[in-house]
Amino acid sequence: MTAAAKLPATIAVLERGWLSSNNVVLFDDSEATLIDSGYVSHAAQTVALLHRTLDGRRLGRLINTHSHSDHIGGNAAVQRAFGCAITVPAGIAGAVAEWDEAALLLSTAEQAGERFHAGRLLAAGETVEMGELTWQALEAPGHDMDALVFHNADRRILISGDALWRDGFGILFADVLGTGDGIGAARRTLEAIARLPVEVVIPGHGAPFVEFDDALTRAFARLKAFEEDGARMARNAIRACMTFSLLDLRSIALDELPEHLARVPLYREANARFLGQSPAALADWLVAELSRAGVARCEGGRLVAA
Repeated sequence: MTAAAKLPATIAVLERGWLSSNNVVLFDDSEATLIDSGYVSHAAQTVALLHRTLDGRRLGRLINTHSHSDHIGGNAAVQRAFGCAITVPAGIAGAVAEWDEAALLLSTAEQAGERFHAGRLLAAGETVEMGELTWQALEAPGHDMDALVFHNADRRILISGDALWRDGFGILFADVLGTGDGIGAARRTLEAIARLPVEVVIPGHGAPFVEFDDALTRAFARLKAFEEDGARMARNAIRACMTFSLLDLRSIALDELPEHLARVPLYREANARFLGQSPAALADWLVAELSRAGVARCEGGRLVAA
């Protein structure tokens, strides 16, 4: 966290690595609320971090900003460990209740998740008390069409999930998969966020930051680039999701990569809609991209996470 991004003592941000979202813990006397729980393979680490952060307080609630695996993956483990109630955005209630792995993008992106029970729903426009502050839940479609962000006007704090990062926002899955207008929704979300009084942003990934206007400028620029070049948006999605998978699996055989890209719906649809490459050509491009970025290397016939 930068020195300028000062938060109230009632808010603790557990900044996680790329595979897990941040965990935001908000304290109300002897009880606490957690926002987002990280990825399933990091669940034990999440529980240990929470035990240390709670320091004897009771975890009463876990609230999710949206339904993606790096935000809901630890829900079941956290609920078992602390006995907390789980609240999800109202728009994802059906997918969670039915454990629809396609709607939750688990099978779509070949990611893992553990089924959990959400006993409460939260709709845009509602308010919630957390960390001795009143927060308004606001709709934030784009990256996830049912996502929520949380805004406290008094302290001018925005908990933005994956709707706004210091340098962009989350993948626009609806456009990549052809299921909706994620670009248009993301633009409306950014415009709505821009009208809020904000001094500190707590993003779903990365450190809290105060450069709100600069982050918005970067986000709008990225959105414009995606509007003008769908192939760039598709390549970004493929690169990001494969990086995520490598961090989880640690490696994949190079000779299996083309079949993997042809089989997993996210990669197959992104390629078919925007790139039109053969699986082998797409695999060659991806290996070069990840190697150039320093996030993977070729070793013993495998693509290995760096």
